[in-house]
Amino acid sequence: MVRRLPALGDYRVMTPPTAHKLGQVWEQALPLMHRGLIYSPANTAPVSARTIVVIHDVAAVRHPDWYSRPYAAWHNALLPRVARRARLVITVSEFSRAEIAATLGVDSIVIPGGVDERFAPGEPRDYVLTVATRIARKNLGALDAARRALAERGIDLVAVGSGRGYMRAEDGIPGRYVPDDELPALYAGARAFVLPSLYEGFGLPVLEAMASGVPVVASNRAALPETCGDAALLVDPEDPSAIAEAVLAASTDESVRAPLIEAGRARAARFTWERTARATDQAIATSPSA
Repeated sequence: MVRRLPALGDYRVMTPPTAHKLGQVWEQALPLMHRGLIYSPANTAPVSARTIVVIHDVAAVRHPDWYSRPYAAWHNALLPRVARRARLVITVSEFSRAEIAATLGVDSIVIPGGVDERFAPGEPRDYVLTVATRIARKNLGALDAARRALAERGIDLVAVGSGRGYMRAEDGIPGRYVPDDELPALYAGARAFVLPSLYEGFGLPVLEAMASGVPVVASNRAALPETCGDAALLVDPEDPSAIAEAVLAASTDESVRAPLIEAGRARAARFTWERTARATDQAIATSPSA
């Protein structure tokens, strides 16, 4: 969005000098530095009537136990104020729109995210991939049965993602951080992709996998059925044996793999950042005055 919005209109990009705590203090001072509308795409924003905010989910409000106490307290105090003062609230799925209405008491419009053009099919190798931060809501512990079943067939389960200090991690599948520029090749080489999350506001990794020509197994919770459509095997995230069975089918059974790959590529093609940017630009241009 930083690249695409300025190509569509009079947008000035302002980047925080640092992330996390000091970055959020800087963000609250933005109305003093800029007199026009302020578009904030990453869940938080200044408490101002000149704000247009993208709230991807309300996980920290709905499930504060997944986060550190200071982080959950800050978001429980900040998000309702941001949403109620904002000129416009954008979200990324009908699931999140309903969550925002129920939790924060405001209406929002849905503009889904997009898939970067870097994600494209490659040659499958003998591993199944999951891409997720190390937080309890990603439910990675439920993949242990799948990991063991895959290992019996000489297939590895590769988990990519890092933890953060404000997230409460769980014991689960060991994983590691991978730089963003290495992700397309990792996706493209996977035999299948699995995301057993308990809660997602959108679930962009499933679309990145689909664009890479990789069969997807995903949880049947939250926004994931909406994002996946009919292009994935959807399973109960609290049933490890069902997850293992679906992952094995997606990675080894060609009668399952082929239709999933075809449907997945068609599904991912519907979600482009160009479409997201144009819809956002239109929403900003027609947003109601304070």
